[in-house]
Amino acid sequence: MSKKRWLLVAGLASLLAITGLTGCGSGSPTLGAGEVAQINISGQQEGIWVTGEGKVTAVPDIATLMLGIEAQDTSVVSAQTAAAAAMNDVITVLNDSGVAKKDIQTQYFNIYKVTRWDRDDEQEVVVGFRVTNVVSAKLRDMDSVGSIIDAVAMAGGDLTRVDGISFSVDDPTEYYVEAREEAMADARAKAEQLARLAGVKLGKATYVAEGSSGSAYTIPQPRIAFAMAEGMAVETSISPGETEIGLTVQVAYSISN
Repeated sequence: MSKKRWLLVAGLASLLAITGLTGCGSGSPTLGAGEVAQINISGQQEGIWVTGEGKVTAVPDIATLMLGIEAQDTSVVSAQTAAAAAMNDVITVLNDSGVAKKDIQTQYFNIYKVTRWDRDDEQEVVVGFRVTNVVSAKLRDMDSVGSIIDAVAMAGGDLTRVDGISFSVDDPTEYYVEAREEAMADARAKAEQLARLAGVKLGKATYVAEGSSGSAYTIPQPRIAFAMAEGMAVETSISPGETEIGLTVQVAYSISN
């Protein structure tokens, strides 16, 4: 018997002996006559493991606008008063444009002290205070997105800030159903190829898990062209494009004899 095989047998015998002693002391069932302990000493996963991916495109029906007000003045009260008045005007415009109150949510609010370095006195000097208030607004009427942006810019004036816009599908359930079917078909095709290359026969699926990396993003990137000239003579142009919805599945297949 080789030294390696002898060590393995000795190790298993020791483990069985310890198991038997532990069972006797704790009341656990022990091995009876003719019974054999089976120990799996292999941690390797058997079978063929693959990841399938499915993607579908959809036309967005929601535009989420990130907009805000930023005001700066020599005192906190002055800056806050200006910011509050401008934000109230913006919210009024959104409500008048048909945006529901539940679709408007504050994302960020900050009062920041603005300073500069005084070289003569070698110290920081407070020159004012900046108030920033940012909200997200879900716009469900895609045809009015450009006009709403223009109205917001007019209401907030020079204090208006627009941080970006994103597009999504309100209820992507049916698209995920289709993407899931594509992902499973993709996984099956990959597994069949691997089995053929390995010279084995593909068995049934023994494990299936949907990946958590499901995504929904817009392609191409939306373009926002602001007409900031006085009077907003030209309406802001918005191109929502198409939204891509995707997910992954991990599948394990057994190998048939």
